[in-house]
Amino acid sequence: MTRTEKVVVADGEFDLRVWGTRGPGILLLQEIFGVGDYMEAVAEDLVALGFVVAAPDMFWRIEPNWSTAHNEEALPKGMSMVSQFDWEKGVEDAVAALGVLKGLPEVGKVGKVGVLGFCFGGTLAYLVAAEAQVDSLVSYYGSGVPDMLDKLDAIQAPTQFHFGGDDAYIAREDVAKVERAVEQRDHMEIHVQEDGGHAFHNRKAPMFYQPEPAARAWRLTEEFLRRTLPV
Repeated sequence: MTRTEKVVVADGEFDLRVWGTRGPGILLLQEIFGVGDYMEAVAEDLVALGFVVAAPDMFWRIEPNWSTAHNEEALPKGMSMVSQFDWEKGVEDAVAALGVLKGLPEVGKVGKVGVLGFCFGGTLAYLVAAEAQVDSLVSYYGSGVPDMLDKLDAIQAPTQFHFGGDDAYIAREDVAKVERAVEQRDHMEIHVQEDGGHAFHNRKAPMFYQPEPAARAWRLTEEFLRRTLPV
């Protein structure tokens, strides 16, 4: 079951897809391909664990409700969408969506909310957790994270980072920067699938998907969410 809520901001409104009936809330932030079949699949996985999931249309200022197939032909368009993305307004939009999620009756009874993002959304989730009060953060291969480690001090929530050690888009030495930065922070952890490339969890993208690293990372994510957002 899914429905669409509206998020109203000062200069417009955008869609927020919602799945689930009762439980802690998770704001699910998209890859560069939009809120499509992969985000739907992840949302269904999270609903099965007992969460209420909401995925905002983060590209609404460029092209509302845009999504595309997960293939090489779509990559240039996805990269173009990111190049046009206003990060300052985008973080504000995501925080507004988080507010709507917190206010949903299905979540209000529980009260706790987390943020989970992949790729483009992994960076965005990180920035949201630095700006807003969340109870849990999971960031998968956010390419912007290594260059924004000054934001770590602002994140008080339990945090789990995931990276691939063989990522063509994120250098291993940049991943090592994140490893060193979180090493002394008790509320943060980082997991590197050394055999994982970029977007290894995306089972809707044959060019990226790697079942074994994906399964290992997702088990860790499930365990982390159970600890930080108990159902």
